[in-house]
Amino acid sequence: MNTRKFAIIFLLLVASAGITQAQSWSRYTVKDEEFSVLLPALPAMTTTQAQRQLETSLDGVLYTIDVYQNPQPKQSLDEFIAAMSRDLKYDPASERAFTVDGFSGKEYSANNDRYPFIARFVATETRLYRFMVRGPGIDKSAAQEFLTSIKLGNTDGIQVSDGPGDRVYAGKEVDKKARLLNNPPPEYATDARNGPVGTVILKAVFAKTGRVENITVIRGLPGVTEKCIEAAKKIKFTPAMKDGQKVSMWMQLEYAMPPL
Repeated sequence: MNTRKFAIIFLLLVASAGITQAQSWSRYTVKDEEFSVLLPALPAMTTTQAQRQLETSLDGVLYTIDVYQNPQPKQSLDEFIAAMSRDLKYDPASERAFTVDGFSGKEYSANNDRYPFIARFVATETRLYRFMVRGPGIDKSAAQEFLTSIKLGNTDGIQVSDGPGDRVYAGKEVDKKARLLNNPPPEYATDARNGPVGTVILKAVFAKTGRVENITVIRGLPGVTEKCIEAAKKIKFTPAMKDGQKVSMWMQLEYAMPPL
Protein backbone atom coordinates (compact mmCIF):
# COMPACT_ATOMS: atom_id res chain seq x y z
CA MET A 1 0.00 0.00 0.00
CA ASN A 2 1.19 3.48 -0.78
CA THR A 3 -0.05 6.67 0.89
CA ARG A 4 -0.39 9.66 -1.38
CA LYS A 5 -1.19 13.16 -0.25
CA PHE A 6 -3.28 15.56 -2.21
CA ALA A 7 -2.14 19.03 -3.15
CA ILE A 8 -4.73 21.48 -1.84
CA ILE A 9 -5.61 24.81 -3.38
CA PHE A 10 -8.04 27.27 -1.85
CA LEU A 11 -9.92 29.47 -4.28
CA LEU A 12 -12.61 32.06 -3.76
CA LEU A 13 -16.00 30.81 -4.77
CA VAL A 14 -17.01 31.83 -8.29
CA ALA A 15 -20.76 31.60 -8.67
CA SER A 16 -21.89 29.46 -11.56
CA ALA A 17 -25.29 28.57 -12.91
CA GLY A 18 -24.16 24.98 -13.09
CA ILE A 19 -23.34 24.77 -9.35
CA THR A 20 -26.19 23.96 -6.97
CA GLN A 21 -26.33 23.70 -3.21
CA ALA A 22 -28.51 21.42 -1.14
CA GLN A 23 -29.78 23.75 1.55
CA SER A 24 -32.40 23.56 4.26
CA TRP A 25 -34.59 26.66 4.04
CA SER A 26 -36.58 28.09 6.94
CA ARG A 27 -39.55 30.45 7.19
CA TYR A 28 -38.79 33.90 8.62
CA THR A 29 -40.95 36.78 9.81
CA VAL A 30 -40.59 40.08 11.72
CA LYS A 31 -42.39 41.09 14.89
CA ASP A 32 -45.33 43.43 14.23
CA GLU A 33 -45.12 42.80 10.48
CA GLU A 34 -47.64 40.91 8.36
CA PHE A 35 -45.47 38.74 6.10
CA SER A 36 -43.40 35.58 6.22
CA VAL A 37 -41.14 33.99 3.59
CA LEU A 38 -38.73 31.10 3.08
CA LEU A 39 -35.01 31.99 3.05
CA PRO A 40 -31.80 29.91 2.95
CA ALA A 41 -30.34 31.57 6.08
CA LEU A 42 -31.15 34.07 8.82
CA PRO A 43 -31.18 37.40 6.94
CA ALA A 44 -29.46 40.62 7.87
CA MET A 45 -32.03 43.29 8.74
CA THR A 46 -31.87 47.08 8.84
CA THR A 47 -34.73 49.28 10.04
CA THR A 48 -35.03 53.04 9.46
CA GLN A 49 -37.96 55.44 9.74
CA ALA A 50 -38.70 55.06 6.03
CA GLN A 51 -37.84 51.44 5.29
CA ARG A 52 -37.12 47.99 6.63
CA GLN A 53 -34.84 45.72 4.58
CA LEU A 54 -34.02 42.04 4.99
CA GLU A 55 -31.27 40.45 2.91
CA THR A 56 -29.42 37.16 2.58
CA SER A 57 -27.67 35.25 -0.20
CA LEU A 58 -26.88 31.76 -1.46
CA ASP A 59 -24.70 30.64 -4.38
CA GLY A 60 -24.21 34.22 -5.56
CA VAL A 61 -27.96 34.94 -5.60
CA LEU A 62 -29.22 37.77 -3.38
CA TYR A 63 -32.65 37.60 -1.70
CA THR A 64 -34.09 40.93 -0.53
CA ILE A 65 -37.32 42.04 1.12
CA ASP A 66 -38.04 45.80 1.24
CA VAL A 67 -40.92 46.92 3.48
CA TYR A 68 -42.42 50.43 3.51
CA GLN A 69 -45.35 51.87 5.42
CA ASN A 70 -48.26 52.64 3.14
CA PRO A 71 -48.81 56.37 3.73
CA GLN A 72 -52.03 58.30 4.05
CA PRO A 73 -53.57 58.81 1.58
CA LYS A 74 -52.69 55.26 0.57
CA GLN A 75 -50.31 54.69 -2.32
CA SER A 76 -51.55 52.40 -5.06
CA LEU A 77 -49.55 49.38 -6.21
CA ASP A 78 -48.78 51.03 -9.56
CA GLU A 79 -47.59 54.22 -7.85
CA PHE A 80 -45.30 52.18 -5.61
CA ILE A 81 -43.85 50.28 -8.58
CA ALA A 82 -43.26 53.53 -10.48
CA ALA A 83 -41.42 55.03 -7.51
CA MET A 84 -39.22 51.96 -7.04
CA SER A 85 -38.36 51.70 -10.74
CA ARG A 86 -36.38 54.95 -10.56
CA ASP A 87 -33.50 53.05 -8.98
CA LEU A 88 -33.84 49.71 -10.77
CA LYS A 89 -35.26 49.52 -14.28
CA TYR A 90 -37.83 46.82 -14.93
CA ASP A 91 -38.85 45.47 -18.32
CA PRO A 92 -42.54 46.53 -18.78
CA ALA A 93 -43.05 43.60 -21.15
CA SER A 94 -42.23 41.17 -18.34
CA GLU A 95 -45.18 42.29 -16.19
CA ARG A 96 -47.14 39.41 -14.66
CA ALA A 97 -50.08 39.71 -12.27
CA PHE A 98 -50.43 37.37 -9.29
CA THR A 99 -52.39 37.10 -6.05
CA VAL A 100 -51.08 36.19 -2.60
CA ASP A 101 -53.48 35.63 0.30
CA GLY A 102 -56.13 37.83 -1.30
CA PHE A 103 -53.78 40.71 -2.18
CA SER A 104 -53.02 41.58 -5.80
CA GLY A 105 -49.41 41.93 -6.89
CA LYS A 106 -47.25 42.38 -9.97
CA GLU A 107 -43.99 40.72 -10.97
CA TYR A 108 -41.29 42.21 -13.21
CA SER A 109 -37.92 40.95 -14.37
CA ALA A 110 -34.82 41.94 -16.31
CA ASN A 111 -32.82 39.04 -17.69
CA ASN A 112 -29.66 40.88 -18.71
CA ASP A 113 -26.17 39.42 -18.38
CA ARG A 114 -24.93 42.03 -15.90
CA TYR A 115 -27.68 42.16 -13.33
CA PRO A 116 -30.62 39.77 -13.84
CA PHE A 117 -33.42 39.98 -11.30
CA ILE A 118 -37.05 39.16 -10.56
CA ALA A 119 -39.11 41.47 -8.34
CA ARG A 120 -42.58 40.98 -6.87
CA PHE A 121 -44.57 43.97 -5.58
CA VAL A 122 -47.56 43.82 -3.24
CA ALA A 123 -49.57 46.56 -1.49
CA THR A 124 -51.68 45.96 1.62
CA GLU A 125 -53.67 48.36 3.75
CA THR A 126 -50.64 49.27 5.85
CA ARG A 127 -47.55 48.08 3.95
CA LEU A 128 -45.82 48.20 0.57
CA TYR A 129 -43.57 45.24 -0.25
CA ARG A 130 -40.88 44.43 -2.78
CA PHE A 131 -39.59 40.84 -2.75
CA MET A 132 -36.58 40.56 -5.05
CA VAL A 133 -34.07 37.93 -6.16
CA ARG A 134 -30.92 39.05 -8.02
CA GLY A 135 -27.88 37.47 -9.59
CA PRO A 136 -26.94 34.52 -11.82
CA GLY A 137 -29.16 31.52 -11.37
CA ILE A 138 -32.42 33.40 -10.77
CA ASP A 139 -34.17 30.94 -13.07
CA LYS A 140 -33.28 28.09 -10.71
CA SER A 141 -35.74 26.38 -8.39
CA ALA A 142 -34.30 28.15 -5.31
CA ALA A 143 -35.36 31.55 -6.62
CA GLN A 144 -38.86 30.29 -7.33
CA GLU A 145 -39.03 28.72 -3.89
CA PHE A 146 -38.38 32.15 -2.37
CA LEU A 147 -40.88 33.99 -4.56
CA THR A 148 -43.69 31.47 -4.27
CA SER A 149 -43.26 31.09 -0.49
CA ILE A 150 -44.44 34.66 0.26
CA LYS A 151 -47.33 34.77 2.74
CA LEU A 152 -49.24 37.84 3.93
CA GLY A 153 -51.22 37.91 7.14
CA ASN A 154 -49.26 34.84 8.24
CA THR A 155 -46.51 35.61 10.73
CA ASP A 156 -45.48 32.07 11.58
CA GLY A 157 -41.73 31.56 11.43
CA ILE A 158 -38.43 32.54 12.98
CA GLN A 159 -38.50 36.16 14.11
CA VAL A 160 -35.75 38.36 12.65
CA SER A 161 -34.21 41.29 14.55
CA ASP A 162 -31.97 44.12 13.34
CA GLY A 163 -28.43 42.86 12.85
CA PRO A 164 -26.03 41.13 10.45
CA GLY A 165 -27.91 37.82 10.32
CA ASP A 166 -26.33 34.70 8.86
CA ARG A 167 -25.67 35.95 5.37
CA VAL A 168 -22.84 34.13 3.59
CA TYR A 169 -20.61 36.53 1.63
CA ALA A 170 -18.50 36.11 -1.47
CA GLY A 171 -14.81 36.95 -1.05
CA LYS A 172 -15.11 40.25 -2.92
CA GLU A 173 -17.83 41.43 -0.51
CA VAL A 174 -15.82 41.23 2.72
CA ASP A 175 -13.26 43.65 4.16
CA LYS A 176 -10.92 40.86 5.27
CA LYS A 177 -11.09 37.34 3.87
CA ALA A 178 -10.99 34.18 5.95
CA ARG A 179 -7.37 33.34 6.91
CA LEU A 180 -6.28 29.71 7.16
CA LEU A 181 -4.50 28.64 10.34
CA ASN A 182 -4.01 25.05 9.24
CA ASN A 183 -5.04 23.00 6.23
CA PRO A 184 -4.52 19.30 6.94
CA PRO A 185 -4.28 17.39 3.65
CA PRO A 186 -6.36 14.26 3.21
CA GLU A 187 -4.51 11.00 2.98
CA TYR A 188 -5.58 8.25 0.67
CA ALA A 189 -4.02 4.78 0.90
CA THR A 190 -4.15 2.74 -2.30
CA ASP A 191 -2.05 0.76 -4.71
CA ALA A 192 0.03 3.39 -6.45
CA ARG A 193 -0.65 1.79 -9.82
CA ASN A 194 -4.42 1.92 -9.42
CA GLY A 195 -4.97 5.19 -7.58
CA PRO A 196 -7.34 7.76 -9.10
CA VAL A 197 -5.98 10.82 -10.83
CA GLY A 198 -7.84 14.10 -10.98
CA THR A 199 -9.20 16.86 -8.75
CA VAL A 200 -11.88 16.80 -6.08
CA ILE A 201 -13.67 20.15 -5.92
CA LEU A 202 -15.71 21.10 -2.86
CA LYS A 203 -17.65 24.21 -1.97
CA ALA A 204 -18.07 25.15 1.68
CA VAL A 205 -19.05 27.92 4.06
CA PHE A 206 -16.23 29.18 6.28
CA ALA A 207 -18.63 30.22 9.01
CA LYS A 208 -18.23 33.14 11.40
CA THR A 209 -18.30 30.56 14.21
CA GLY A 210 -14.97 29.14 13.02
CA ARG A 211 -16.44 25.95 11.55
CA VAL A 212 -16.43 24.67 7.98
CA GLU A 213 -20.07 24.01 7.11
CA ASN A 214 -22.42 23.20 4.21
CA ILE A 215 -19.81 21.21 2.31
CA THR A 216 -20.99 20.38 -1.21
CA VAL A 217 -19.25 18.16 -3.75
CA ILE A 218 -18.81 19.90 -7.09
CA ARG A 219 -16.54 17.23 -8.57
CA GLY A 220 -15.60 13.95 -6.90
CA LEU A 221 -13.33 10.93 -7.38
CA PRO A 222 -14.32 7.37 -6.42
CA GLY A 223 -12.92 6.38 -3.07
CA VAL A 224 -11.38 9.82 -2.52
CA THR A 225 -14.17 12.34 -2.03
CA GLU A 226 -15.05 11.35 1.54
CA LYS A 227 -11.42 11.71 2.62
CA CYS A 228 -11.42 15.24 1.22
CA ILE A 229 -14.62 16.11 3.08
CA GLU A 230 -13.12 14.78 6.31
CA ALA A 231 -10.03 16.94 5.80
CA ALA A 232 -12.12 20.04 4.99
CA LYS A 233 -14.02 19.68 8.27
CA LYS A 234 -10.71 19.81 10.19
CA ILE A 235 -9.53 23.12 8.69
CA LYS A 236 -8.86 25.84 11.27
CA PHE A 237 -9.21 29.46 10.20
CA THR A 238 -9.86 33.02 11.27
CA PRO A 239 -13.31 34.10 10.00
CA ALA A 240 -13.77 36.81 7.41
CA MET A 241 -14.53 40.35 8.61
CA LYS A 242 -17.00 42.97 7.35
CA ASP A 243 -17.76 46.30 9.01
CA GLY A 244 -15.79 45.19 12.05
CA GLN A 245 -17.79 41.99 12.57
CA LYS A 246 -17.07 38.33 11.87
CA VAL A 247 -19.06 37.02 8.90
CA SER A 248 -19.44 33.76 7.00
CA MET A 249 -17.83 33.41 3.58
CA TRP A 250 -18.05 30.97 0.67
CA MET A 251 -14.84 29.20 -0.37
CA GLN A 252 -14.05 26.65 -3.03
CA LEU A 253 -11.57 23.90 -2.18
CA GLU A 254 -9.61 21.89 -4.73
CA TYR A 255 -7.82 18.72 -3.71
CA ALA A 256 -5.63 17.67 -6.63
CA MET A 257 -4.47 14.07 -6.89
CA PRO A 258 -1.24 14.52 -8.90
CA PRO A 259 -0.34 11.94 -11.58
CA LEU A 260 2.34 9.42 -10.60
